[in-house]
Amino acid sequence: MGVRLIQHFFAIAIGFLSWTVQAQSYPAKPITVIVPFAAGGPTDTVARLVASATAKDLGVQVNVDNIGGAGGTLGSSRAAKAAPDGYTLLLNHMGHVTAPFLYSKLPYDPIADFAPIGRVADVPMTLVARKNMAARNFPELLAWLRSNGKKVNYSHAGLGAVSHLCGLLLMKATGVQMTAVAYKGTGPAMTDLLSGQIDLMCDQTTNTEAQIKAGNIKVYAVTTRTRLTSLKDVPTLAESGLQNFELTAWHGLYAPKGTPAAAIDRLSHALQKALQDSALIQRFAELDALPAKATDATPQALASWQKAEHDRWGPIIKAAGVHAEGTADSLKNQLLYRRATRKPRQTDEQGEPYAMPTQPVRRVARTVFGRHEHRCRPGAHGRQKGGERDGADEQGTG
Repeated sequence: MGVRLIQHFFAIAIGFLSWTVQAQSYPAKPITVIVPFAAGGPTDTVARLVASATAKDLGVQVNVDNIGGAGGTLGSSRAAKAAPDGYTLLLNHMGHVTAPFLYSKLPYDPIADFAPIGRVADVPMTLVARKNMAARNFPELLAWLRSNGKKVNYSHAGLGAVSHLCGLLLMKATGVQMTAVAYKGTGPAMTDLLSGQIDLMCDQTTNTEAQIKAGNIKVYAVTTRTRLTSLKDVPTLAESGLQNFELTAWHGLYAPKGTPAAAIDRLSHALQKALQDSALIQRFAELDALPAKATDATPQALASWQKAEHDRWGPIIKAAGVHAEGTADSLKNQLLYRRATRKPRQTDEQGEPYAMPTQPVRRVARTVFGRHEHRCRPGAHGRQKGGERDGADEQGTG
């Protein structure tokens, strides 16, 4: 009995020593942060800023790997299945916890299959419209929405994207059912808004602010509790008469389930320090993004927050009746609607089309999770034969 007790004691001591050595040596090689959306979008912007700042404290290179597809679920699935060694992480927005309500056959559990590291940042949203929208303010816009209902179309970056969730919340708050038009990301969605083909869009300031300041689109409100510093003349929705509407695109950092606690603690400490970096704070301020407080950039805080968000969005999405498996039918209905109500290309006072600030795209059909979708690729013709340009987010920019 005494021998067994001694053996057990030594086994515990060796395990503790191994854990201590691992904790002291971590990280010993570059870390990869998976962003489940294409490069250049709002989530990618946040990820690259945070990766650069955390690398200073960790002492190793932190790389961003964009794995877009299926509303962010492809990249998240890859992260969930990665080795739980602290060298593969996931940075995702609020769509991470709403995915189960949209994808009934999700190959991972966003809560059970991940270890939270900490909340990263909140990015405000703006309600914007095509430049030639007649409504001068939000009350006038709301009256127009209620008069036109499903004749109104709003664009979003795909099922589960923040712009999609904002649209669902807006319809719930106003009681107006609009026609949602899904794109492959915020870039293509913004392109059609700029050309006047789309009526409305609700998206993050990292995607809309430059176009707002350039006068290319009309802005009606911000979705935050208070006005934004860089858009101080734009009222909040609450100021405009729509109460109890508050939404920011929050982002979190995760590791695969089973990642050693020592690595999680080290990463959380590096994240907290990064969010206090002056260069990061300044860049976030330019984008109106708010870095998380140190008390929020912890595993415990993120775990509590995502549970609350999971409970908040579940009823909203279920009430809207949207799900990924319905994408093909949704696409067909959207195309029929678009062909019947296509608007002339928006022009300036001289009758010339507005310049398009983004690359034209071509769509290539492919199948993701057993459903037919269309993928955007830069550098070719922007519209497919028959006017098809809509579809679920397969390579969205978040």
